[in-house]
Amino acid sequence: MTCAPRLVGYAIPGIPLIQAGDDIISIIIDKARAADIHFRSGDCLVISSKIVSKSCGRLVALSAVAPGAEARTLAAETGKDPRLVELVLSESRRVSRKRLGVLVMEHRLGLVSANAGVDQSNIQAGNDMALLLPADPDGAARDFRARVRERLGIDAAVVISDTHGRPFRVGNVGVAIGAAGLPAVKDLRGQRDLYGRVFEVTQVAYADLIASAAHLLCGEADEGLPAVLLRGLDLGAPHGAAADLNRAAEHDLYR
Repeated sequence: MTCAPRLVGYAIPGIPLIQAGDDIISIIIDKARAADIHFRSGDCLVISSKIVSKSCGRLVALSAVAPGAEARTLAAETGKDPRLVELVLSESRRVSRKRLGVLVMEHRLGLVSANAGVDQSNIQAGNDMALLLPADPDGAARDFRARVRERLGIDAAVVISDTHGRPFRVGNVGVAIGAAGLPAVKDLRGQRDLYGRVFEVTQVAYADLIASAAHLLCGEADEGLPAVLLRGLDLGAPHGAAADLNRAAEHDLYR
């Protein structure tokens, strides 16, 4: 008899408000142990990009930002704070879409999202502060994976998650902006379906699915649960990076 797959998830409680320089892997491991949650090889640790950014000192005071001419023009068109728009531009390659109240950007990491991921929610310092995405989330995921191995002697995957809207669907979902130790994209091309038909184009955004599964547990508001441990995933090779999920410009019909 074949056993059906099973996915188990644990939101890790008790993680404090993260400050610049904090060792978030040690904090997560210690808080997991205190909650009787024990890491195993093959687990996947999903960490909110917000606490990664905070630990890396990516919090910026808007009062220290001087908006340029382009930022002031975009701010007038979108109704946004010119200082915030200047930060958005500094993180971006180009404007994807703009209108009153909306500024969708292509981030320098290749992500397309509102305000280039620059965020002011769940920031203790208030309205004068904004939080940028991690500078190198794939690199951070690799480093965190190595830290887990160093601390616990196990081989676990790491996903750094963020929240994105989608152009053709209502509502936000979790997406992977950093990944290590798992296939970010599962390529099913060449495999067969139940009826023997060969998949010709099917690719699965595996790391994004993992991020969204974790978001079901960590929430988006005041839950204070920025780390989730998932068990039961297929983490087999070939491993990849979250950057693998970015669609190449020549394949983007909506650019």
